[in-house]
Amino acid sequence: MKAFLALAACALALSASPVSAQDLVITNAKVVLGDGSEPIENGTVVVRGGKVVAAGAGVTAPADIASMDAGGAWVTPGLFATMTTLGIWDVGAVSESNDQRAGSAPFSAALDTAPIVNPASQHVLIHRAAGITRAATSTMPSASIFAGQGAIIDLDDDGSPIMQPRAFQMVTLGEYGGAIAGGSRAAAHVLFRNALREADSYGSAARIPASGRARDIRSGDDLPLDPRLAGRDTDRAGDALLTRFDAAALVPVVRGEQKLYVAVERASDIRAALALKSEFTRLDLVLVGASEGWLVASEIAAAGVPVIADGLDDLPSSFEQLAATQSNIGRMKRAGVQVAINASGLNHARRLTQVAGNLVALTKVPGASGLSWGEAFAAISSVPAQISGLGGRAGILKAGALGDVVIWDGDPLEVGSIPTRVYIGGVEQSLENHQSRLLDRYKDGYEGALPKAYDW
Repeated sequence: MKAFLALAACALALSASPVSAQDLVITNAKVVLGDGSEPIENGTVVVRGGKVVAAGAGVTAPADIASMDAGGAWVTPGLFATMTTLGIWDVGAVSESNDQRAGSAPFSAALDTAPIVNPASQHVLIHRAAGITRAATSTMPSASIFAGQGAIIDLDDDGSPIMQPRAFQMVTLGEYGGAIAGGSRAAAHVLFRNALREADSYGSAARIPASGRARDIRSGDDLPLDPRLAGRDTDRAGDALLTRFDAAALVPVVRGEQKLYVAVERASDIRAALALKSEFTRLDLVLVGASEGWLVASEIAAAGVPVIADGLDDLPSSFEQLAATQSNIGRMKRAGVQVAINASGLNHARRLTQVAGNLVALTKVPGASGLSWGEAFAAISSVPAQISGLGGRAGILKAGALGDVVIWDGDPLEVGSIPTRVYIGGVEQSLENHQSRLLDRYKDGYEGALPKAYDW
């Protein structure tokens, strides 16, 4: 309570500052760097010009920036949600507001999430209030094993959420992929290999042009384009199965310039996905799901392929998850696999802290494998950022990183803790959303009272 009152006082003192203020100093905080290390007592965080200047113990607060005494409150980097559909749906049961799947579309791999992200979606606002500052968002497979091209977004309120369009391609090769492709995993693999070979033969000249020049997400630099290829078309075989646009969308995948997220759960399916790298050597693979990953953890680690895993998979929910265990992530981590935590269900990333906290508690269960506190927090901050191409820039408090800072009213991995302030790029964000407004509206009701919509 003392820490909360101190933060409230600071909020009043700084309320006169402009919304776009970019300089911030937080002192007397329990600082979490997000790099896997444990929390630091009496730490300081300095943000200048929208980027972190310094964070940790022994950091001197600059004299030219007003300091905020956190009163011992927890201060962390913003969370990074790895697999979401944030910004592309409002009400799941109302098709007009739901852009998650395009089952009747003539296109598959070419589907581009970036143009349809709605930064005003209540789901974006709710997740921002949960401390999530960056995310990967994508449409889902429906008519094809390919979901399309996902985007990396920020959750700030400036109306421009896209950090990196076409950041990754998504494909499903497990039970669901087999069902879509024709009723068997064999069909899914043939369809997948055919698509990559079509893309490879289609060539660089046929790739979908970016709006303006393509940019490298890690450096922000323009990607080089061969002027000899500009504007030149490429002939295709008469038995091509993909549309020109879909084949063009897969060109950067087969060339290793765009990450390929492969959804697989069963151990044998994971092995089959890893084997793709021997056939298509430039693929930049990321495994998604991997419920049975612990059975082949050493093989995943040897391949150097990162994993985005559901932290709540503890019982089989299908035949491809018969070996599911909540120890999956801990065991893969111990084997040397880079693992990011995904919340159960693509629409529930706001539960990331709860899922991570469960894995910390799992370390106290005899025979189980969980994560340390620092490892668990990194798995929802710096690790997913690194997998997404933002390593060192997001999900971490270190010099040069984006100024995404979250102040909490308690241990962020405890289910009852919530953010009290959220900064994205050094700019403080509103935590108001439809849910918070409903709470404010009805919290003073009494038994038998009519809903306020009926008040005169």
